[in-house]
Amino acid sequence: MHPNAIRHEIQQLYNVSDRLDLLAREHPLVSEALLTISGSVRNTAALLEVLVAMKIASPSGLDPAAHRCLGALFWGLWRGS
Repeated sequence: MHPNAIRHEIQQLYNVSDRLDLLAREHPLVSEALLTISGSVRNTAALLEVLVAMKIASPSGLDPAAHRCLGALFWGLWRGS
């Protein structure tokens, strides 16, 4: 899959998360569940974004320190911290 196609899917995930946030405001009986799901979708999008930056970006485009920083960010997001 081309990186731009993946980036498009990442944006779609962020859009889904935003729509779930809006639905949570409109439906108080299920707002907590919708917000939880929205957060999970948003975190998934962020993880995918970091993965694309780490794995698909050209290796020459990232210096070693930036690569380590992205790796730490990815690990922290994955662990949920």
